[in-house]
Amino acid sequence: MTNIDSLLFKIDINKCNPHLGALLISEPFLREEYFCHSVICLVDYEKGKSSMGIVMNKPTEYTLCSLIPDIEENAAARIYCGGPLSCDRLYFIHTLGEIIPNSKKIINGLYIGGDFNTMIEYINSGGEIEGKVRFFIGYSGWDAGQLEEELNQHVWAIGKVHNNNELLIGDSDKYWHQYVKYLGKEYRGWRFHPENILMN
Repeated sequence: MTNIDSLLFKIDINKCNPHLGALLISEPFLREEYFCHSVICLVDYEKGKSSMGIVMNKPTEYTLCSLIPDIEENAAARIYCGGPLSCDRLYFIHTLGEIIPNSKKIINGLYIGGDFNTMIEYINSGGEIEGKVRFFIGYSGWDAGQLEEELNQHVWAIGKVHNNNELLIGDSDKYWHQYVKYLGKEYRGWRFHPENILMN
């Protein structure tokens, strides 16, 4: 018989080390506005130095054409909230590689940034967006040692990208649940906790 208290409240965080391209999956009780039921992709990480990540699954009310005048109106790519820092800057993660010059490799087949004018040309020419590129306002950051401290406090579980295109599809709570599922059956109790505790 399953112990309900253990299933719902015992949280055994994996002991994986953070690394470039790792996914930080928030524990279900984390209530900070930007990070509740969030999945973060580490886009800059080196042990002992500051780290940078992008929240992948928090859509905003904005679309790309509402913020960038050069984007044609039919290119209604949604903008996501990447985190609380530099909210006046636009970031993008994509699978387009060398098509976008000066892109920085995160892992094989997944990149951040690059020449934005080329990205505008790609979009305006009808280039595929869903599963290929996602745009973000702001990012999430940690000072040297801060992320490791949060991991020791069991704030995050570390997951991995299973499919580059899949990472750029879907959003909100359903997205978080999918990546919790990928963590394995040990984490199935996490999925009983709704993002909004009033729905419980």
